[in-house]
Amino acid sequence: MASKGLATIALLLSLNLIFFTLVSSNYVPCPPPPHKHHKKASCPKDTLKFGVCANVLGNLLNLVLGSPPKSPCCTLLDGLVDLEAAVCLCTAIKANVLGINLNVPVSLSLLLNYCGKTVPSGFQCA
Repeated sequence: MASKGLATIALLLSLNLIFFTLVSSNYVPCPPPPHKHHKKASCPKDTLKFGVCANVLGNLLNLVLGSPPKSPCCTLLDGLVDLEAAVCLCTAIKANVLGINLNVPVSLSLLLNYCGKTVPSGFQCA
């Protein structure tokens, strides 16, 4: 009779071990939410250098016939992606490096378009 009791206890222990193993092995915690690191765009060049864009912008805004000099301003923007170019010009306009009071969105768009760049969709000069 003792062997029957031991067999029952052994069976219950075995079932308990199997049950708890199955339950604990199926627990998979949820992964943490992904971190969205929005790297704030910055100008990789010295903003003061963008003062040379004042001549280009002045000529574009005054609609002077002939083409304003492209090389100094557009050369600075060469090698920059549209977002970097927009940030650089935005910073220069906001810091009044160009030396004239401007309508920021219009000025930014004019300069970027003139140099073969576009204002990135949703970009706001802040």
